[in-house]
Amino acid sequence: MNVQEMYRQKLVSPEIAAKSVKSGDLIYTPSEANEPTAIWEALADRKEELHGVRVRQFLTRRKHRYVDPSFAENIFIESLFVTTPIRKMVHEGTATYMPFNFSDMPSMVRTGGCDVWMATVTPMDEHGYFCYGLGCDYSPACVEVAKTIIVEENPNMPWTGGYNKVHISQVTHIVQDNSPIFELEQPTISALDEKIAAPIAERIPDGATLQVGIGGVPAAVCKYMLHRKDLGMHTELVTDYINEMMESGCLNGSRKSIHKGKVIATIVEGKRACFDYIANHPAIEFHPVDYTNNPFVIAQNYKPVSINGTIEVDLFGQCCSETIGTKIWGGIGGQLDFARGVTLNPDGQGFIVLNSTTKNDTISKIVPTLSPGAIVSTTRTLVDHIVTEYGCVKLRDKSMQERAKLLISVAHPNFRDMLTFEAKKMGLLI
Repeated sequence: MNVQEMYRQKLVSPEIAAKSVKSGDLIYTPSEANEPTAIWEALADRKEELHGVRVRQFLTRRKHRYVDPSFAENIFIESLFVTTPIRKMVHEGTATYMPFNFSDMPSMVRTGGCDVWMATVTPMDEHGYFCYGLGCDYSPACVEVAKTIIVEENPNMPWTGGYNKVHISQVTHIVQDNSPIFELEQPTISALDEKIAAPIAERIPDGATLQVGIGGVPAAVCKYMLHRKDLGMHTELVTDYINEMMESGCLNGSRKSIHKGKVIATIVEGKRACFDYIANHPAIEFHPVDYTNNPFVIAQNYKPVSINGTIEVDLFGQCCSETIGTKIWGGIGGQLDFARGVTLNPDGQGFIVLNSTTKNDTISKIVPTLSPGAIVSTTRTLVDHIVTEYGCVKLRDKSMQERAKLLISVAHPNFRDMLTFEAKKMGLLI
């Protein structure tokens, strides 16, 4: 049987594909633009027939019908990163959070199993391959072990390079859909973002290999990088900054020690212009997250640099990036993966960024000890630099006393006396 015959046999309606999901099944679906649309609608229509179905994914960005408390007994969300559509549900217990490093998700899939994997993919090529397009993440692991594989073929999904393909022979059902690919509006770069980004940019040398997250500060750092030379990128996520950096020539990967000349990533967030730029780009590849986020792979890169945000930092240098008090607000993602990776390289640099205050300067985000119930996301032994709008300080290889002094120096001036007082009470300062 040739690939075209297989295609005709496996092409079904969303309703027929949805019938392959049974009560008690564990579904994995990719993040971002690779979330299917028509299949989820068909599954939502089967609400009353299903009980105890669990769905896992890294980032839930869209408010599908099943993303609702009324579906909790039928289709229960177990998210690896808490986002706006599900945050209230997690707080109320109608969805939950699974604390996992992003790099560990493929291992979780392989050891825990997967009943159904479903994702948006490109149309099939002449060789029988579908491309994941704007993501890779844990999808290859799902394809390895899933009992049922449903692909939602969408002509709006761009074809991309890397280890991100599935063959028609591996697929159970094909569904066709023409919905617009999900786009995420990028944050506006504020004056505060630029102020935080400036000392980071000063410390990044020509040729460095970058990992940048999403947000105003990473975007501002990328703007500052446009005059640099021979930068590389090995990251978990690329977004709209990629167009300008590559077109300007500052990001060419010529000094990379592995994947020379290539941008390596595992997922994309951004607007359509970014997707169109990435489509068929010969220098951009997507690989599984247990490769992109493997600390020992990260450490092999030339002068690796990671830039990530956090919610709260205490005077010991511990970073809480997942919770506000006891309430889950985000996730660990790949922050710890890259913090470990850059510290394994003698020329690596890690930057954890945050505003010094919140609530109109009434609450300090540099605190004596983390708030009750706050989760330690990145341990003090893996934190390299902490950056606020008041400067950048290096904590790596510093004593507890030195760390406290440095952190107080980049706290908001209104809170420095309080922090000094508390540091003395804890014996950090004399």
